[in-house]
Amino acid sequence: MAGTAYIIGVGMTRFEKPETRDWQYWDMAKEAGGAALADAGIGYDAVEQVPVGYCYQASTAGQRAVYELGLTGVPVYNVNNNCATGSTALMMARQFVASGLNDCVLALGFEKMKRGALGAGADGGARGGATDVGGASSPVARHYGVMAAAHGFEMTPPTAQIFGNAAREHMARHGTTAEQLAMVGAKNHRHSAHNPYAQFRDVYTVEEILAARTVHRPLTKLQCSPTSDGAAAAVVVSERFVRAHGLAARAVEIAGQAMTTDTEESFATGSCIDVVGAPMSRAAARRAYEASGLGIEDVDVIELHDCFSINELLTYEALGMCAEGESGKLVADGATTYGGRWVVNPSGGLISKGHPLGATGLAQAAELVWQLRGTAGERQVPGARVGLAHNIGLGGAAVVTLLRR
Repeated sequence: MAGTAYIIGVGMTRFEKPETRDWQYWDMAKEAGGAALADAGIGYDAVEQVPVGYCYQASTAGQRAVYELGLTGVPVYNVNNNCATGSTALMMARQFVASGLNDCVLALGFEKMKRGALGAGADGGARGGATDVGGASSPVARHYGVMAAAHGFEMTPPTAQIFGNAAREHMARHGTTAEQLAMVGAKNHRHSAHNPYAQFRDVYTVEEILAARTVHRPLTKLQCSPTSDGAAAAVVVSERFVRAHGLAARAVEIAGQAMTTDTEESFATGSCIDVVGAPMSRAAARRAYEASGLGIEDVDVIELHDCFSINELLTYEALGMCAEGESGKLVADGATTYGGRWVVNPSGGLISKGHPLGATGLAQAAELVWQLRGTAGERQVPGARVGLAHNIGLGGAAVVTLLRR
C-alpha cells in the first residue's frame, strides 16, 4: 500500500448477554458508530465508505444499521467472515485509505445473537457449526471432517468440541495441563473486572474454573466465550486527513496488517490444532511483522482471539511469544498479565468481555487504541506503545493487526 492509515476514533457498546436489553442491531450500531465519530471529532458526512461486519442478520443489514448515522448515500459493504468479521471490516477500511482511494472510512461491526451455545443449524453455521458434520451443505464440513476422523463426533457444541479436541492434542504432545488452560480463563476474567464494556466482570480462581460445568473435556464453561450482543466501530483515515483536521494527538497508526486463509497445511496433518487455525495465525503474524518492520519483541499489549482457553495458548505460539509446546508454561509464569512481558487481553478477551461475532475484531482495535493513548483507566498497560490484535474465524480467516502510537 502506498500510504499509511490511522485510527482516529473508536467506540463500542457494552457487550451483553443476548436479550438482556430491548434493542435492535441498528440501535447498537448507532451507539458504537456514533461514539467512534464523536471520539474522532468528525461528523458522518466526512465518511466516504463503510464496510459493515455481521454474521447473523440478513443481507443489507449493514445499510439499515448505517442509516441510523446518516443518509449520505456513501457505499456500504456487507462483510461476513465468521468470527474474523470485525477485523475483516477494519482491514477493508485500511485498504481503502492506504491505497489512496479514500481519506475517511468508517469500519462498523455488530451482532444480535440468540441465547445458548453456538452449534448446529443455520445460525450455528455463522460461527462454524455444521448441521451435518461432513455434509456437503456446511462450508466448514472439511474442518469438522478432520476432527471426526481423529476424534469422532460427540453430542456437544461443535465449536467447543473442535477446540476441546485441539486442547487434548496439545496436552498429549506437550504435557499442557488442565490447570494451565484454566489459568487463561482466570487471567481474562480477572482483567475484565476493570472493563465497563465487558459482559462478565466476575473474578474466578483456577479451582473455580476447573470445577465449572464441562462443555467438552477439558474445557469448562468459564474457559469458553459466550454468545453476546454488541457493536464496535473505528474511524480510519489517511495521513492527509490527520494533518488537515489537526488530529495527530488522537491518531494511532495501523503499522502492519495481514489476513490469511486455510492452506493445505491446515488439513494435511489431521490435527485439530491445525484445522482450528494455528497455521493461518502463524502466517498472518509473519506477514504483519514483515509489513510493519516490528516483531513480537516490540509489542507491549495484545488482544487475541481466546474463543476458548486453548486458542489463547495456540496463539502465543503462533505469534512467536514462545516456542511450540511452551505456551502453558508462559501463562503459568505470569508472562501474559500485568507485571509480565506482555499483557494479553486486558479487556477480558472473548472469554469474559464477550463475543458478538461481527463486533469482536473492532472491539479488539478499540481496546488497543485506548491502551496506546493511555486512556484505558484501571486496566491501563503502563507505557504501551505497540499493540497487536489477532482475530480468527473457522472456514477460515486469520487477521493480525499491529498498531503503533
